[in-house]
Amino acid sequence: MKIAAFAGVIYGTLLMGLAAADPSITIYNQNFAVVRDSVRLELKEGVNSVSVTGMTAQLEPDSVVLRDPAGKQQLQILEQNYRNDPVSQELLLSLNEGKTIDFLVRRGDVEEIVRGTIVRSGFMPGGQMNRRYQQPYQAAHQPIIDVQGKLRFGLPGLPLFPALTDDTVLKPTLYWVIETDKPGRLDGELAYITGGMSWLASYNLVAPEQGDRIDIVGWVTMENQTGKTFEKARIRLMAGDVSKIQPQVQDAMMFARAAKPEGAMAPAVTEKSFDEYHLYTVQRPTTLRDRETKQVEFVRATDVKSQRLYIYDGAQIDWNRIRHWSAEDLRSNRNYGTQSNTKVWVMREFENSKENGLGIPLPRGRVRFYRKDTPTEEEAKNGQAPQVEFVGENMIDHTPKDETVRVYTGDAFDIVGERKQTDYKVDTVRKWLDETVEITIRNHKEEEVEVRAVEHLYRWSNWEIRDNTDDFEKTDSRTIEFRVKIPKDGTKVIKYTAHYTW
Repeated sequence: MKIAAFAGVIYGTLLMGLAAADPSITIYNQNFAVVRDSVRLELKEGVNSVSVTGMTAQLEPDSVVLRDPAGKQQLQILEQNYRNDPVSQELLLSLNEGKTIDFLVRRGDVEEIVRGTIVRSGFMPGGQMNRRYQQPYQAAHQPIIDVQGKLRFGLPGLPLFPALTDDTVLKPTLYWVIETDKPGRLDGELAYITGGMSWLASYNLVAPEQGDRIDIVGWVTMENQTGKTFEKARIRLMAGDVSKIQPQVQDAMMFARAAKPEGAMAPAVTEKSFDEYHLYTVQRPTTLRDRETKQVEFVRATDVKSQRLYIYDGAQIDWNRIRHWSAEDLRSNRNYGTQSNTKVWVMREFENSKENGLGIPLPRGRVRFYRKDTPTEEEAKNGQAPQVEFVGENMIDHTPKDETVRVYTGDAFDIVGERKQTDYKVDTVRKWLDETVEITIRNHKEEEVEVRAVEHLYRWSNWEIRDNTDDFEKTDSRTIEFRVKIPKDGTKVIKYTAHYTW
């Protein structure tokens, strides 16, 4: 933008704070946020010197955008300076290095003044580091004070400083040199990126004592470590793996309300697709204080159909190691993959669909599982009330609607697996290999269970299953899965031979 030439240049110096209008914040789950706030400026035609306070302590100066949202006044920032050295005891000590000041010393009920010269303040702006070893100079943090000709490490008492100088800032401050084409009051919009703000999602899933219908409550947890309190802020949360994004300063997006049953309360958080990501909007303005963690419920669903899966992946395979092996290594090493894992995984799976009571994009977060425990008659007589017990947790990634959520929650206590190689034959001349595997799964529960035994055909890409005792499903080009039912206190043995050719 080019400002028209002026007949005369007028300089005015103004110290302003951010206006009282409600700020707007878009928080990303990557420890940063875009802040949009209003600033009221009294400008003269020409060039003005303006100081503005009230932004965060982790502002990215080169992300600052100042504009007239009404588009009536042309603005150009000729120069910008950002200072974030608010007054502290350490800073004032550094400003008075070499000077003699008073220190208030208390000994019981007696107070006296001791004069001391500040030889070294110990103040290290920006966390200076030992460049050679990338470690802070620990000793330099200690002030050195000369008291009556003797040096002492540490302060002799409470320092009493002279009055503040004009160039000392009490809070983070932006200094602008602004050129404008007309005088008057400007209700400008200030937008910038700041670090120190993040959010994450968490989900609580509660299942009854028997059955797999679950209730789901989802929370968003926002954390503010920016050094600034936002009063009655309009908050939006961006979900997705954002690599780099241009902040959309113009706040003109409309958000669709989530569908809700008749008579239900309006949701506290609504969701909207935005570009390749999803935006969640907190519907009511909320105050987000500095160093505060705030939680808002954003999803609630009842009677969600789910299923519990038992997965047995019996071969202990070091996939990081196997990546560096040649095909010949995999075929000739008959002992690879013969180490047996005994644990049977417990998985919880449900469809994120509208028909299943959900059907909204679920942002990445922690999922905690609980199951209700109904007391026995004896426990009830002793005053034991029904309660919910924690049975596992894990993380889910960003999950679009109509996709399946599957989460590992722990290992089964009463189901044990065993896998062993019973035969191995290889013919390097005719280029074939046969490996026979036996899988044994023991169920010590009081009910029948279904277990999915997963087998990885890692020896070579051309394979054929022979002499299998049970049917299997091919889940990908080198993985098969046996789904077998095991009666209570029963045992199931699965056998098969994998015939490889190359």
